[in-house]
Amino acid sequence: MEIAAAACLFLLVATTVIHYEVLRLLTAGLPFLRIRPRVQLVLVIIGAFGAHFVEILLYGAAYYLLATVFDIGHMGNPGPLPFTRCLYFSAETYTTLGYGDVLPHGDLRLLAGLEALNGMLLIGWTASFTYLSMERFWGDKD
Repeated sequence: MEIAAAACLFLLVATTVIHYEVLRLLTAGLPFLRIRPRVQLVLVIIGAFGAHFVEILLYGAAYYLLATVFDIGHMGNPGPLPFTRCLYFSAETYTTLGYGDVLPHGDLRLLAGLEALNGMLLIGWTASFTYLSMERFWGDKD
């Protein structure tokens, strides 16, 4: 359980820092680009999507390492674990979609619960940032 808790703490901090830095770079860099406001908004969405993708990859890698190297649980049926299953489960959990076709077992359940909460918060942060960006660029001339 200690390994899972340490992984949870690390991932919470890492994903928050990644998200902050991407949004900070977008805030600082977009005004200097000589492009239309609509294109700037598209870059906001692409940048935010990229941040979410990296964060999902981190959680997927954590599931894979914790299950294969640290042996603190397994994903789905016991047996060989492909990384793609961990990545799929991570995307499903991060977005709180929750199909339920892949279930974590053992201490990996703690990580799954944290990922759902963390993903929900980061997606909300992105929605707020996108709204503020739209408000900032909305009045600019195309």
